[in-house]
Amino acid sequence: MSSSFIRLAPQGRRQTLEYSWTGAPATDRPTLVFLHEGLGSIAIWRDFPARLCARLGWRGLAYSRMGYGASTPRPHDEPLPRHYLRREAVETLPALLTALDVARRKPWLIGHSDGGSIALLAASYNPASYSGIIVIAPHYFVEDVCLAGIRRARAAFETGNLRDRLARYHQDVDGAFYGWCNIWLDPAYRDWRIETELKNIACPVLAIQGDADEYATLEQIDGIQRQAPQTELLILPQCGHAPHLQHPEATLDAIEAFVLARK
Repeated sequence: MSSSFIRLAPQGRRQTLEYSWTGAPATDRPTLVFLHEGLGSIAIWRDFPARLCARLGWRGLAYSRMGYGASTPRPHDEPLPRHYLRREAVETLPALLTALDVARRKPWLIGHSDGGSIALLAASYNPASYSGIIVIAPHYFVEDVCLAGIRRARAAFETGNLRDRLARYHQDVDGAFYGWCNIWLDPAYRDWRIETELKNIACPVLAIQGDADEYATLEQIDGIQRQAPQTELLILPQCGHAPHLQHPEATLDAIEAFVLARK
């Protein structure tokens, strides 16, 4: 996917975001909007957006959030705020979708990990704005297993090869990594949860998780279903935190069937 850039200033916060289209030309069908993980970017989705859009014959939009990919780096002295996921969901994402003329056709949101949490919050705060959401390994609260996984990632970044691997995808790899790592490991973030917000979601929800997710237990998607009973669950066996990359065919099959059943 070749990238384009757009300047936005949601709530006065100026930023230039990297974005990319894939799939069919614009039609009257909704657009599939891909929301990346906490260390993600457009490129880290690999060919998943293109494959899903090809199956459905729909258009897809992926973008890199501020601080990621080739988007505006985040100043190193400006840590992610406690409510960074909500800010992305209710400020930046709607501004981008409006600017790119995607909002009026009620897009579908497809979010992985942090992106899944953003999708949940977006559908919660603006229930009438989205046709549906697919959340892949999302979080609605902080678990010990998640914090342990982040500590392992920090060790791999500082003493292993994770920094070199991520540097291929981010203009400012240190800013991207430590922005994510530091907020999640901040003791003040330990009580973050969005359980109450989930009750406001009115659109269809498909929640996908691997049974060997190294960053979460299955309570993450079970809890989503309790609060938003229309949620359908897919649990993939012998699968970690990235079902769309580790079990792409099963993930593509499930999303295609779910979306087409709700056209």
